[in-house]
Amino acid sequence: MHIEFPWLAMALKNALRNRRRSLVTLAIAATGTAAALLGGGFALYTYQSLAEASARDTGHVVVAAPHYFDGAENTPLEFGLEHSAALAQRLLARPEVKRVLPRLQFSGLIGNGERSEIFLGTGVDPQQEFLVKGPFMHTVAGDMLDAQPADKGPGIVLGKTLARTLNARPGSGLTLMSSTVTGSLSAVDVTVTGIVSTGIADIDKRLAMVDIGTAQTLLATDKVSSLHVYLNEMDDTGTVAAQLRQDASGKLEVRDWLQMAQFYQSVKDLYNRIFGFLGIIVLVIVLFAVGNTLAMAVMERTREIGTLRAMGATPAEVTRVFTLEGMALGAGGAISGMLLAALIAYLLLALKVQMPPPPGRSQGYPLVIELSSQLFIVAGVAVTLLSALASLLVSRKAAQQPVVEALAHV
Repeated sequence: MHIEFPWLAMALKNALRNRRRSLVTLAIAATGTAAALLGGGFALYTYQSLAEASARDTGHVVVAAPHYFDGAENTPLEFGLEHSAALAQRLLARPEVKRVLPRLQFSGLIGNGERSEIFLGTGVDPQQEFLVKGPFMHTVAGDMLDAQPADKGPGIVLGKTLARTLNARPGSGLTLMSSTVTGSLSAVDVTVTGIVSTGIADIDKRLAMVDIGTAQTLLATDKVSSLHVYLNEMDDTGTVAAQLRQDASGKLEVRDWLQMAQFYQSVKDLYNRIFGFLGIIVLVIVLFAVGNTLAMAVMERTREIGTLRAMGATPAEVTRVFTLEGMALGAGGAISGMLLAALIAYLLLALKVQMPPPPGRSQGYPLVIELSSQLFIVAGVAVTLLSALASLLVSRKAAQQPVVEALAHV
């Protein structure tokens, strides 16, 4: 619809007539817009952080033997992956692939001669495993496995809660006991090289990581549980996973990080509902705020509307003025809300505000608001259009009433 400048100028002048009322409306729209942007930005940052944590933990793509993900093994590594080194080399030949890390999952008892605890162990490549963990694994004490000299025997990295339970520290000697792939009992002595924290209390309570060669010796096998593929670009995950499934022809099972990230999907679904509901509340508040302002303006200017009609203005033109007035108020509030949200986001980043640890975790995390241009555009357009809609609804009836009644209104 073509908007002539005189109509827009008239709408802006009308919005400035009662400045106090217009400022209140602008403040409500700005506050609502800022609240929606801050909530949505926090949700986006949470999604990105959880996605990165999940991808760093599992890899972008996980390759395993058929039935491995069913979790129904009767003996250790019943569905383990054979000839993993050759398969890893073939995967590394792909241009999208950055790293391929073998992992061997096992469990058993770990003891210090006086006390034993159940552990959940992972055999890893010590040269690369800790490079991919990044900020999602914090070193509490000591060093990682790659710092253990070969002449000092096998090393082990423990979760901080398990280390505290065993009264272990870097340099302590411990014994791992587990079942081999044939069901017999096996044991190996290890030396604690480091203590780490994942930020998740239940994991830190059982976490134990050893060199994959040590794990294979303990279980008397040359298999691994799975290969974890890390890509150069996260966006290539879907394409690479589909290609690997096609190439495997059922001989291997392939899953991407999103299929493995149940916690990420649960949090995303929860936040979508929470912030979606918040967004609806904000839009309703803006609708009523602008509608109330324009309803009062329409009542006060009914005789003015009658005068405009008497001078030849059509109901559509009168409605256009009030709609543009509401749109101007909504746009001003949306822009102010965007600026306010950006300012708060930068302040939170500069002040390094920390959130308390969420349930099940032992470490807090920074309160960061993701400034998404797409989110800003959607919020701004939604508030502006909703304000215009509210103005249209409240002005239609007054614009269509008879001229004589409008001129006689008191």
